[in-house]
Amino acid sequence: MPVLHDLYERVPVSDGLAAERTILAAERTFLAYVRTAFAMFITGITGSAVLEQRSLIVIAYILTGLSAAVFLLGIVRFIRSYNTAHRMLLRLEREPTETG
Repeated sequence: MPVLHDLYERVPVSDGLAAERTILAAERTFLAYVRTAFAMFITGITGSAVLEQRSLIVIAYILTGLSAAVFLLGIVRFIRSYNTAHRMLLRLEREPTETG
């Protein structure tokens, strides 16, 4: 499997930049998922330690569990976006460039 920077040398500049923007957007989105999951986790842990009402403690535990789901969803979406950009570069490399 070719490395991305090797593919950039063999595709038109505008298409390579579009793929790079897609990858950077995927990274920013992944970091947003991580930030959200971390906030949910901390809120859940703090809530379960501080709150005394049983119903609120259950909500705190649910938040803690959902944080793992949000984190895993972020990983899956990042991998899909990255692979999409990589496939686009591979496809562009195989296509003949237009001249004129």
